Amino acid sequence: MNRFSLFASCALAALCVPISAVAQVAPPATAGPDQVDSDHLPPEIIVTGVLQRNRQDVLSGIAVIQGTELSQSLRPSIGETLANTPGVSATSFGPTASRPVLRGLQGERVRVLTDGIGAIDVSNTSADHASVVNPLLAERIEVLRGPQSLLYGSSAIGGVVNVIDRRIPGRLIDEPVHVGAIATYGSAANERSLAGSMDVKFGSGWVIHGDGSWSKSDDLRIGGYALTPALRAQALASSLLALDPVSDVDFAANAAVKGTLPNSAARSWNAGVGAAYIGDGGNVGVSYSHTDSLYGIPIRFATVPGQSEEGPRLHLKQDRIDARAEVNAGGALIDKIAFRFGYADYQHAEIDPAGAIGTTFFNKGLEARLELAQAKRGGWRGASGVQLVARDFNVVGDEAFLPKNSTVQLGLFTLQEYETGAFKLEAGARFEHSSLSANALPLQPQFATMNRIFSTLSGALGAAWDFAPGWKAGINASRTERAPAAEELFANGPHAGTEAFEIGDPNLKTERALSLEAILRGSGDDFTFEASVYHSWFTNFTYEDRTGVVEDGLPVYQIRQASARYYGFEVQGSYVLARFGDWKLSADALADYVHADITAYGPAPRIPPLRMAGGLGLTSPKWDIKAKVERVTAQRRTAPNETVTPGFITADLELAWRPWGGDKPLSFVLSANNLFDVSARRHASFLKDYAPLSGRDIRVTARLEI
Repeated sequence: MNRFSLFASCALAALCVPISAVAQVAPPATAGPDQVDSDHLPPEIIVTGVLQRNRQDVLSGIAVIQGTELSQSLRPSIGETLANTPGVSATSFGPTASRPVLRGLQGERVRVLTDGIGAIDVSNTSADHASVVNPLLAERIEVLRGPQSLLYGSSAIGGVVNVIDRRIPGRLIDEPVHVGAIATYGSAANERSLAGSMDVKFGSGWVIHGDGSWSKSDDLRIGGYALTPALRAQALASSLLALDPVSDVDFAANAAVKGTLPNSAARSWNAGVGAAYIGDGGNVGVSYSHTDSLYGIPIRFATVPGQSEEGPRLHLKQDRIDARAEVNAGGALIDKIAFRFGYADYQHAEIDPAGAIGTTFFNKGLEARLELAQAKRGGWRGASGVQLVARDFNVVGDEAFLPKNSTVQLGLFTLQEYETGAFKLEAGARFEHSSLSANALPLQPQFATMNRIFSTLSGALGAAWDFAPGWKAGINASRTERAPAAEELFANGPHAGTEAFEIGDPNLKTERALSLEAILRGSGDDFTFEASVYHSWFTNFTYEDRTGVVEDGLPVYQIRQASARYYGFEVQGSYVLARFGDWKLSADALADYVHADITAYGPAPRIPPLRMAGGLGLTSPKWDIKAKVERVTAQRRTAPNETVTPGFITADLELAWRPWGGDKPLSFVLSANNLFDVSARRHASFLKDYAPLSGRDIRVTARLEI
């Protein structure tokens, strides 16, 4: 019996306990107060984690996107979908491969979840790998930072993005059949997408679910040249020198690429089925899904002789099985038991322009969580649990920059809350044991095998004070530890997708961070306000150093460690300027900023600059009319061998129509994004000098729920 078979057997055994408990309860019930029904929850309720909480009570920066806001924000990738959220940027490795950047942290420090379980893909290993998590099927997206991140692993040191869907039903529907659908068209890439879901009552207490999505887009239209002015000048100079007569690179043609971003087209489809039994004692369910996606990586055009120039496409597939069970124990000690399990078999192939497969990535992984929610005693409540993550990862092909490796992590965690009067205290802790092993390292035969074991301990403490009606002030402190990932330890070789020669360090130490955050929230009939200020001090901070050396025609990135510090702020608010009848005129604004330095190195790479945005909105039960202007300043605090990114200003317009009213099932959104076709580049992107953001994009979205 192999490791995954053993883990799966244990998971099934754990699932049998809730199944038997739920089965003993004969009469079914609609959703109780703790059951996830994200489609009917207000944005003030946070469902991520076994303890549902009011958003106002969370002791750190947080964001919730759902409803009309989600419809307008939807993009092909989770990174671009969240890019306008306070404190969030995106890696922007083309329109499809884009992951969230939280407070300047990305990759291994941000966990992307689907309904509380990891995506089980390889998007965290490299910026060119798209996440399998599908925003088109999302009912709700939550972005969490701070102490609650401890529930999801040490790799969530930057935060957690949880995409919540209904693939495993969590409630009995009120009608025999419930149907949801969303369709979108975006002009910038001739993007067409369609997603739908259906829930059917079956027998007594059963709900059967099916869903699917399809999207296709052409090469992205951009507002100017693909290359920056400096790279265009370099390419034109190279075209005149003719130093490389055997090269087939047309440097002048590279400099002239304008209006369209080559090799950025994509197509994707996803299908899934699920079933759940729901009773007074809890619920139990299972689902299966398949994802198939083919997308291009924007070309890092050669600008000098000898540079490598590739334009791969990536074809990914994933088969995934999920299970969930919850028991409403209602005991004097334990109120609720929740179990969650996910297993996925993932692979993607990197295909060269001639159609040949150069490198293939294989990833099999599972994640299981068991959580126990304590019965509330006075003002005290909490939850504790255990989490298991296992992964087998292999890269095969000409550019296998990473050896075959395995990772197993076992975590124990607890989150405790105590509330008395206007004061609230929160404490969390997590112990995690990680075991990583790899076969012989490429180009380093002196290492036959490598095995590293890490034990990490993290903790957080927070307090909040309701000092006036509608106002809360809070502070939290955390000490977190993160074990290095296999990619950081064992990488050594060329990677076509990022066009980089990546070199890991097998001797990396545990990364540690001490963080402080203060928050202020307020709300009333005519206003909302939220601000957070944070500061983190890192020891053994792991980063990629672009050394300036070129190997195999690719720039060399060396993994290193040093002390570092990150600090910044996020602030957002809205105010009702006037009311007349059913209409109201509101103004809203946001700003965020990150400052990051690495000792003896300088500014950390790919840190988003200061961003400010403001807008006016006229809303009624049937209509939303909004205008927004966003200003992103230039990023001049650059890491060694990193270029300055110019600032930009964009303007957006949006019109939303709900023909039958706000509580009815049909809505339409028409938006004009980047209205003046500005050429904009995002500093958090590896490809910022080669691949600007979308030009003018007219989008139409229709959503139906019946």
